[in-house]
Amino acid sequence: MSADIGIDLGTASILVYIKGAGIVLQEPSVVAIDKNTNTILAVGSEARSMIGRTPGNIVAIRPLRDGVISDYEITEKMLKYFINKAVGRHMFIKPRIAICVPSEVTEVERKAVEDATRQAGAREVFIIEEPIAAAIGAGIDIARACGSMLVDIGGGTTDVAVISLGGTVVSTSLKVAGDNFDDAIVRYMRKKHNLLIGERTAEDMKIQIGTANKLPVPLTMNVRGRNLITGLPKVLEVTSDEMQEALSESVTNIIEAVHMVLEQTPPELASDISDRGIVMTGGGSLLNGLDKLIKEKTGINAIIAENAISCVAIGTGKYIEFVSSGKIDMRDMNKSK
Repeated sequence: MSADIGIDLGTASILVYIKGAGIVLQEPSVVAIDKNTNTILAVGSEARSMIGRTPGNIVAIRPLRDGVISDYEITEKMLKYFINKAVGRHMFIKPRIAICVPSEVTEVERKAVEDATRQAGAREVFIIEEPIAAAIGAGIDIARACGSMLVDIGGGTTDVAVISLGGTVVSTSLKVAGDNFDDAIVRYMRKKHNLLIGERTAEDMKIQIGTANKLPVPLTMNVRGRNLITGLPKVLEVTSDEMQEALSESVTNIIEAVHMVLEQTPPELASDISDRGIVMTGGGSLLNGLDKLIKEKTGINAIIAENAISCVAIGTGKYIEFVSSGKIDMRDMNKSK
């Protein structure tokens, strides 16, 4: 038995889609390694729980940075683990795997993803650009001669693209996304409050009180960290207004990228986008008020897709279903790059 698999190879998390079953796995793309023996101790959720809590010989790392592979060997082992977990170890035929990459990766980075996937157990590997996958997952008919604009904000990269007739017309990819939001919060807390916090705390703050614009009634959250002056643990109340200040630079960079793509979009397609709106996908698109701010700055309605976090994985999986049915030849898609 063989399975067709779609994988969203994200900097923050990995999602696996299996034909006929939907999304069967969603776990953090984190690996815990014993440095003394160079062995993998844990992968995924178990490894993420170790971040910031391990002894000196154990390190929890993310083998993907800014949407591309930073540690080839660990990425290969992580992929193999997730594929086996999703489909089981006992397959008579290796699966065909469709896997996504940011829109502006280099040929070297694209080849690294393909090779790692093949080594992890794929019979055939198909590479898809994230905006195309996100558009399919969001329910957009990409084959129409009609402009659709996608803003996919993942963990490592933000992809902004205009799609028509099944291809990307204008696109840009910037290394400002969810992880960058977390880093900005860590820096802000250190600079403003002399409080050192970990990346997990920063992520919790982003989810609970993070915002792209000022809220009518500010949210608050008690944050625990280490006082850099006394060296002792400290609890501090932080407001959503402070989070807006911390995230303002990253949010501005994303909006500028949206502006730039709109400026380069042909007039007919720009008219379509004005009518249809901008579709937002990825976990970063869920930042409170970001959709409203994009609408305010561009004058175009911004819509957060249903199942925004899993759109890329769903789109990747559906793409391979189209290939299986003979409706699309992904080899042509790959050759066009």
